[in-house]
Amino acid sequence: MLRSQFNDSLKAAMRSKDQQALATIRLILAALKDRDIQARGSGKDEGIDDQEILEMLQKMVKQRRESIALYEKGNREDLVAREKAEIEVIERFLPKALDEEETQSAINEAVEEVGATSIKEMGRVMALLKERYPGRMDFAKASQLVKQRLTT
Repeated sequence: MLRSQFNDSLKAAMRSKDQQALATIRLILAALKDRDIQARGSGKDEGIDDQEILEMLQKMVKQRRESIALYEKGNREDLVAREKAEIEVIERFLPKALDEEETQSAINEAVEEVGATSIKEMGRVMALLKERYPGRMDFAKASQLVKQRLTT
């Protein structure tokens, strides 16, 4: 499904002559092609699935946010603007992220479902969250919240 969205968006960007969207979607498609080739090497002939594509997109956003921080330190506002524009395009393909309250609720639900009572079971909780909320949750932040929940 996401693959067809990428292709449709690429065509729309070409028609509207949106150079920023066009360049960013091409970057996404190139990264996707690389991941598909790696997947084929490990026996997945059809390439990566939608969940893995969402994870790839999240990593792309995270990389750009890290770049923005570095560019801001170097006073490179032109590069900051470009990275922010790329994030906007990438986020078009990501599902709506959970807000703070929804994230906390999902964590509480996962902890209860797994029956986690100590930090040793954090991995099981995180695995459940990653399975249920791909592309919708900041797992670095969720990890801190789960750790907090299990240590109190």
